[in-house]
Amino acid sequence: MDKSEKQDKRERAKERREKRRQEISLIRSIPYSDHQRWWSADTIAVVTGANRGIGFEIAHQLGLHGLTVVLTSRETAVGEEAAKVLKEGGLKVVFHQLDVIDHESINTFCTWIKENYGSIDILINNAGFNHNVGSENSVEFAEKVISTNYFGTKNMIKAAIPLMRPNNAGARIVSVSSRLGRLNGRKNRISNDELRQQLEDVESLSEEKIDGMVNKFLEQVKDGSWTSGGWPQNNTDYALSKLAVNAYTRVVARELSGRPEGEKIYINCYCPGWVKTAMTGWAGQVTTEEGADTALWLSLLPDMRISGKFFAERREIHF
Repeated sequence: MDKSEKQDKRERAKERREKRRQEISLIRSIPYSDHQRWWSADTIAVVTGANRGIGFEIAHQLGLHGLTVVLTSRETAVGEEAAKVLKEGGLKVVFHQLDVIDHESINTFCTWIKENYGSIDILINNAGFNHNVGSENSVEFAEKVISTNYFGTKNMIKAAIPLMRPNNAGARIVSVSSRLGRLNGRKNRISNDELRQQLEDVESLSEEKIDGMVNKFLEQVKDGSWTSGGWPQNNTDYALSKLAVNAYTRVVARELSGRPEGEKIYINCYCPGWVKTAMTGWAGQVTTEEGADTALWLSLLPDMRISGKFFAERREIHF
């Protein structure tokens, strides 16, 4: 493929993305009808890391749809201020401190939920960390990245499942992920064939295998051998943390699949795109409203029967 052909291909891809953005913008402007609304003001949605960026916008949009939103943040002062802004807009939003890598903080939060609401209906795992910006690829903060993005998300999923309220529409868990963590992405794929095959085999995939993968990476970071480990080439630690989230989503979906009607829990993950937030150094091309959209769609979809899938722009994409 010569240079002009590559340019034409990029232009066509750009046109498709823009067309899809316009389609979703139109869809988003159409309100849910009364018969589609399975939720009410008593429906409880928890959003982690929601003091700014995508998390704040997800909390904002859920509030606009009339749900009760529990906005959480690791830092109390900024979380309280974020909740105050939404409450001043007339939304039912409350704040509670939550650090997803601190088990004591999670236990305190869950106890508070039980005492005040009894259960939850929606969990949005948004809390995340990335030290790299643009083409940088430092692994200096790899342990924090993996701990927050993967282990923190896993901690919350495990803590939330017993709190999920049985209902005919099904409870929802949505995790913010990234295309960077795609197993077979053209630009960032795992080059270790054996590891890739293990992760592709949904039936034999397990939490232990995923933990083993990320722990092996962290060991290689410590001894400096990670560059030859076959890991993703771009934003390596962040990409691997999101690959682990995607894989764990499939494991949990399989484990939850046998629950009876009325007690279903649907779990999915999605890529919000390259959003203009602090995490991207404000260099993103997608607004926070657009970045939050698929999370809202998966949370509120009236006839939810999808679980263990990866989405972007309201469409399923390959892991």
